[in-house]
Amino acid sequence: MKYMTGNEIREKFLKFFQDRGHLMLPSASLIPQDDPTLLIIGAGMAPFKPFFTGKMKPPATRITTCQKCVRTGDIENVGRTARHHTYFEMLGNFSFGDYFKKEVIPWSWEFLTKELGLPADKLYITIHTEDDEAFDIWHNVVGVPEDHIVRLADNWWEIGSGPCGPDSEIHIDLGPERGDRFLEIWNLVFTQFNQMPDGTYPPLKNKNIDTGAGLERLASVVQGKPSNFETDLIFPIIEYAAKIANVEYGKDKATDVSLKVIADHVRSMTFMIGDGILPSNEGRGYVLRRILRRAIRHARLLGINEMFLTGAVDVVIGMFGHAYPNLVEKADFIKKVVEMEETSFLRTLKQGCELLNEEIEKLKAANKTVLDGATAFKLNDTFGFPWELTEEILEEAGMTMDKEGFDAALEVQRKMAREARNDKEGRPVVYNTSGINVAELKVDEAATEAKIVKMYPAHDAQPIENAADGTDVAVICDVTAFHAEGGGQLGDIGTITAPTGVIAVNVTKKLPDGAVIMIGSVTEGTVAVGDAVTFAVDKARKMDIARNHTATHLLHAALKQVLGAHVNQAGSYVGPDRLRFDFSHFSQVTAEELKKVEAIVNEQVLAGKAVNIEELPIEEAKKKGATALFGEKYGNIVRVVTVPDFSMEFCGGSHVSNTAQIGMFKIVSEGSSGAGVRRIEAVTGHGAVAHVNATEAMVNGLAAELKCRSCDVPTRLEALQCELKAAQKKAEELAAEIAKAQVSNVADQIKDANGVPVLVQKVNADSVDALRNLGDQMRDKVGGVVVLAAVMGEKVSILTMATKDAVAKGVHAGNIVKAVAKLCGGGGGGRPDMAQAGAKDVAKVDEALAAAFDIVAAMVK
Repeated sequence: MKYMTGNEIREKFLKFFQDRGHLMLPSASLIPQDDPTLLIIGAGMAPFKPFFTGKMKPPATRITTCQKCVRTGDIENVGRTARHHTYFEMLGNFSFGDYFKKEVIPWSWEFLTKELGLPADKLYITIHTEDDEAFDIWHNVVGVPEDHIVRLADNWWEIGSGPCGPDSEIHIDLGPERGDRFLEIWNLVFTQFNQMPDGTYPPLKNKNIDTGAGLERLASVVQGKPSNFETDLIFPIIEYAAKIANVEYGKDKATDVSLKVIADHVRSMTFMIGDGILPSNEGRGYVLRRILRRAIRHARLLGINEMFLTGAVDVVIGMFGHAYPNLVEKADFIKKVVEMEETSFLRTLKQGCELLNEEIEKLKAANKTVLDGATAFKLNDTFGFPWELTEEILEEAGMTMDKEGFDAALEVQRKMAREARNDKEGRPVVYNTSGINVAELKVDEAATEAKIVKMYPAHDAQPIENAADGTDVAVICDVTAFHAEGGGQLGDIGTITAPTGVIAVNVTKKLPDGAVIMIGSVTEGTVAVGDAVTFAVDKARKMDIARNHTATHLLHAALKQVLGAHVNQAGSYVGPDRLRFDFSHFSQVTAEELKKVEAIVNEQVLAGKAVNIEELPIEEAKKKGATALFGEKYGNIVRVVTVPDFSMEFCGGSHVSNTAQIGMFKIVSEGSSGAGVRRIEAVTGHGAVAHVNATEAMVNGLAAELKCRSCDVPTRLEALQCELKAAQKKAEELAAEIAKAQVSNVADQIKDANGVPVLVQKVNADSVDALRNLGDQMRDKVGGVVVLAAVMGEKVSILTMATKDAVAKGVHAGNIVKAVAKLCGGGGGGRPDMAQAGAKDVAKVDEALAAAFDIVAAMVK
């Protein structure tokens, strides 16, 4: 068996199947495309689900890939076992109604034994109990001995209704000395049946092949390593982390676990950010944030307290940049996102660990081992400390967390959030388009006539034949003039008129298989499949959208000019009312920079340039300099939108034919939308006119209030600010005089409590800050304890301060203020030397203060 690097194994696998008629495709993005059922791609076949179900036609009937995958279901086991990872690569070859068992079984054997040189006598096969066909091929065609083939009932693959079938796994015997002696290295899935809702399994018309071989596992075998972590696909990152931590791998189990976690997680975060995933508190962004924070946490366990992740990212890019060139292209961006998240979390980690350690000490003192869920939730919700880390740290201390209590507190918060935003969003409907030849459907935005070929209830995937007045429906036509939402742009609205009914369209979407579907309500009569219909798109709205979309392209190019080439789109909204543009940048855009950007865009508008739109082969478009948007997926032919000598982008959206049609471009806001991402909102055309009119009305209103001309509003406001500052200064001087007078007259109010001077007094103060300042002065003058109360409107503020000498004699300000406040309907507490409280019963202030001296005296030792 010849040693091979992980990169060599990957290339050899893809070349092997390419030579056997497979189309070699690059890995799909980790962000699923048009698949609401997936959060992140976690299997080699996941990007091909529409091909397996028959909803989309594949670009070839034979495909081979090496797919990037991320799974976090067993994240706690990463580093503790030889094979668990969050990020891994899955080698696969797929057949969509082409070849089947008799081809794929011999190919898999040939690749393992001939290409990789694995010993045939060490390979064992498992098949489904009833799969005699697979047994015959393995035994009689390939020549695998009968005692190396095992029948198992578990060798069956299905995920609910739909394509399913038996599978066959290939294992290698690593020797009796290994804990994981029989290691699965390849799985061949034979999808030959269709599971029906009634539990029957009729044969599929077109049988498919779906295989998967973990690259890291194959590398561990070929390279003779005891686990995946020692292969050249991971170990260089371990070496980097060990060097930073000044530890040695293989000497201590706990140290090794942390090194493995760091190495695994750094791979994941690098690939995830490289595919456009950014840290956030929900969805796939939360998966990334969790992975990144676990890496930092384990670095702290190794004694790494400084920033270290960007260096680890460099190692990953050096290892994988050749196979995945987007990592090299996005290197600076990836490292900046990681750096910002690491900086932020190091602060959170320090504070959270301190608070959690306090809770652990309390539990130890109380002889308890379970942290209540409410406290864990507070750490998470208030301080941003991940519950997973809370659980890990507790486990290290021999304790657990009340997860049910945590979940209950979390659900209460979620319910409140849902009610606050009146959340009515449901799960997206995946309409069943079987029976439609999607390739024959056309989009022609100049079309006025068409025929309905499929109809559905708006919220049901199964088709219907007709619908009456008042029914919400979704329809597919053989030709459509409606532009589907996508790339941040809203879809068209309008009406579809049938011979006996009308549909008001309020949403237009594109389905995963490419079909355009129009969603709305039947407002008159009845519509049916097969009806000849006419379109009426809301053209004024469509033009407003086009203005904002073209302006988005101009804004993108202008930001690159002003801020730098690192600027890339990270999200957008294009509607008729406004545009929103998210982009990669790591500091606030200054007012001067925004002014420059706005001026550049408006120069392009005033230049009245023709906007050119053409369809080109993707490689030709790239050579011409067209910009591909971050994280987007493109076909072989792309639509390129060009503003001459200024902007050229891949885009399938609506655009003006000349920049002059934009009218005017005006930025209305700029701010942060996430780590390393800024957001600009702007208006054009009618929206810009409305913005100018609203601004003018506001200024005129201010002028009327200030009794001056509109042009004099800034001068008048400046004068008022000066008057306000002068008045505030005078008020502060008067307050200081009042405080000074109150302090100077306390000598005869001081009492002695066993050698501790005590002053109890009702004072005048208009704020808590003023009360504290007064307390500082009186404490210094008294030299013992002061108990002060001030009535502020309908509430009472109570303050207690004590010198170090008084505290040493048993005085505790927190306990004093708590007892005094209770007497007038309040509560509070604080430190031994300073505490404050609030109360509601103003009428009982004097009674509470009368008891204060005795409360203090009882504490003095």
